[in-house]
Amino acid sequence: IVVKQELTPGDLAFVDSHHDFFPELVLIPSQRRLYPQNGMMAHVIGYTGQVSEKELDSPEYAKYNQGDIVGKFGIERQYNDWLTGVNGQRQVVVDNRGQVRQTLATKPAIPGKDLQLTIDLDLQTVAELALEGKQGAVVALDPRTGEVLAMASRPTFDANKFSVRIKPKDWKEILDNPESPMMNRAIQAQQAPGSTFKPFTALAALESGAIDDQFTVHCSGGISLYGKYQKCWVPKGHGTLALHNGIVHSCDVYFYTIGSKAGIDNLAFYGNMAGFGQPTGIDLPNENTGIMPSTAWKLRTQRTKWYAGETPSVAIGQGALTVTPLQLARAIGGLAIGGVWHHPHLLKALDQTDQPVTWPLNPQDVKDIIDGMYGVVNEGGTGGRARLPYVEVCGKTGSAQLASNDFLKGTAAGHAKDMRDNAWFEGYAPRSAPEIAVVALFEHGVHGQFAAPIVRDVMAAYFDKKRRLAAFQQVEASNAARLAAMAGLGLPDKQGPGGVPPDSGGRGQGPGANTAERSAATVDAAIMETSAPASKQVQQPPKSSHPQPPTPSAQPPSSRPQPPAPNPQPLSSRPPN
Repeated sequence: IVVKQELTPGDLAFVDSHHDFFPELVLIPSQRRLYPQNGMMAHVIGYTGQVSEKELDSPEYAKYNQGDIVGKFGIERQYNDWLTGVNGQRQVVVDNRGQVRQTLATKPAIPGKDLQLTIDLDLQTVAELALEGKQGAVVALDPRTGEVLAMASRPTFDANKFSVRIKPKDWKEILDNPESPMMNRAIQAQQAPGSTFKPFTALAALESGAIDDQFTVHCSGGISLYGKYQKCWVPKGHGTLALHNGIVHSCDVYFYTIGSKAGIDNLAFYGNMAGFGQPTGIDLPNENTGIMPSTAWKLRTQRTKWYAGETPSVAIGQGALTVTPLQLARAIGGLAIGGVWHHPHLLKALDQTDQPVTWPLNPQDVKDIIDGMYGVVNEGGTGGRARLPYVEVCGKTGSAQLASNDFLKGTAAGHAKDMRDNAWFEGYAPRSAPEIAVVALFEHGVHGQFAAPIVRDVMAAYFDKKRRLAAFQQVEASNAARLAAMAGLGLPDKQGPGGVPPDSGGRGQGPGANTAERSAATVDAAIMETSAPASKQVQQPPKSSHPQPPTPSAQPPSSRPQPPAPNPQPLSSRPPN
């Protein structure tokens, strides 16, 4: 039975001086977890605490005893069994006063395993700083593997307060905080994605055959669909545009139209394929799934039919559609690499038995969407603030309404502040062979352009670090080649001041100068031959290197699940009352 934890020096002195009176008291040293300060990575790492009575009643905790420390949240909870280890044992003989007289057997404790995470500390630091003072989340991952490179959520909490037993005052402060600091917004915030969903609306319309890339729509600031006038975010309109400029300028009227032509079930089919409306499988507890609406979903959850007039809102990322930042990062990363969606994970050495989700998307359709997202950042689109000078960034802004403008006009200013639009930005780079996908959610940030710099800064940290590592490796390779060449020529590897060979007299003059110059030229030639970098070509891995999902790959093409036919209903029709 644990009598007291966190003993003071006075407590220790008392137990030591009264040992003869209380021989049953045993001091057991224990290590306390120390977590990063300021709540950094708190939602990822999590925290530990004493096993509760409720947990002790569960078979999962059968091996634990009262007072044992277990993982309660985050990675600490997910990999609790790996991190805990096995308790040691000691069998002793004691007298009637509890004094140990003989040790019969000893079994040493086995420490828990160490875990290596996929998190890049440099990127994580940038993401945390970018969210300072904000409410939202940032997720960065490698779309080629699913490795999560950064995951930040704000506001956060101090995990050190949970290390032993959190004080009631601190716990009440957390519970009373309306900003929910314990929520990991990266995997639990279910929000409308706004215009960041438009690339997937385009995918559904293209792949289903509802449109081609030359399909045009005239935007005059709004359009009447199904008896309702739907506004564009630009009141004066965008004029006539096709798919490319529809994406670049994020024209609502364009996406109202093509989303309605595709129909809600096509939007749901390709949305589900990209991972919306279902867990990503991240190795963290308590992930939320979001909602990918469809006719079947509405019938199941609301017991009523889907009306065509509801589809335009979903097409621009509003309505019943909700996603998490992690879902969006995985979805856009998988689309960027051609239709391969890896399961995100935080454990570096994770032996994934789940194969990535693959789908034979039309390469031209994918290219059309990628070109549009490139234009968003680099061709005067809505995401110019995410641009980087040394790498081609593709992205998409999103401003998700939490309430209608009419509602906000009649709402007190204090409440209206909490109902301001959420700002989103999704991006990936490089354009031709994506290595990183980043999503930022800035709650109540109003415009996606305000979330774009967050993504830009995380990407800049990634590529700056990559360039520094490449430069360091090049110097190392050059030095190794120089030493090898000098050794092959029988030259000493020592140099005089300023890198001049000692026998050159310090200025390349005097006895032996010509010989030294000829030798140096020979060495340089050898270095050029040895260390000249070979030309590199960025290639997509062969299709055979991507494991196919069990169900689709086991079926002939004709038996694959087929998307529904595009919506045949005319756009001007009115939903039944």
